[in-house]
Amino acid sequence: MTLELKNVSKKFGSFLAVDNLSLSIPEKEMFGFLGGNGAGKTTTFRMILGILDNTEGEISWDNKRIDYSTSPFIGYLPEERGLYPKLKVKDQLVYLARLRGMDKKTALRELEYWLDRFHVPEYLDKKVEELSKGNQQKIQFISAVLHKPKLLILDEPFSGLDPVNVELLKAAVIDLKNAGTTIVFSSHRMEHVEEMCEHLCIMHKGSPVVHGSLKEIKKSFGKKNVTIHADFDLSYLIKHPGVVKLKQTTEGVSLQIEGEEIAEQILNNIVGKGFIRKFALEEPSLHDIFIEKVGGSFE
Repeated sequence: MTLELKNVSKKFGSFLAVDNLSLSIPEKEMFGFLGGNGAGKTTTFRMILGILDNTEGEISWDNKRIDYSTSPFIGYLPEERGLYPKLKVKDQLVYLARLRGMDKKTALRELEYWLDRFHVPEYLDKKVEELSKGNQQKIQFISAVLHKPKLLILDEPFSGLDPVNVELLKAAVIDLKNAGTTIVFSSHRMEHVEEMCEHLCIMHKGSPVVHGSLKEIKKSFGKKNVTIHADFDLSYLIKHPGVVKLKQTTEGVSLQIEGEEIAEQILNNIVGKGFIRKFALEEPSLHDIFIEKVGGSFE
């Protein structure tokens, strides 16, 4: 049940929101969409779901179009929350689950499971408007997963949540993936995508600028990071051959270097100059890659 996008474009008048996007998202995998505001992530999700018609290209899931007949198998958490504020949580979520083919008894049982899991069982009979924004988001998330979808699309699922609730939601998403759900999610937060996704796509102005497996993307980037904590000045290392960037930190410096062999040269250079508490060679972060590919236009 692969999700396929082939040469998909979307125009609003003369504005090209998504430009010739091709992706293949395998079954039972978690796929990350990254990009700044206006990169085309939400528009892509809306085309996948059939909320918007694509101007060009083809979108299929399990070799079929996504339409009303597939809605029982798909869950969607939109970035703009859309629950009815005056309705009780129970009435609203059971109704939405029944629209997707669940019977009332099963829907209620699943809802009680999720409310317990998110430590809010007492919200069953509360109106949505009585809940904090973070707790409304938990309820919106439950509405997207209550019917046990096979494909789950999450648009900025962690925005606006405190760290404790981010971890709760992340654990839930990982469990769903391990149980066999295909999950596509967008985020501004590099670390969430880095932690959770095997494959990803970085979008910029409607086009994919990086696309593939996280391991391969990091490998092909070439550059590495070095963190040094020392009790002497290291700022002179910016002039060392092979050092691309130097950032001062409270305990020393963080360097971006052209390759592993440069790290060895730097270590030989600083040994004997004073006390070195830490010297660590690290993979490039997704943040480094994002900034290089999307650059100043995002910052």
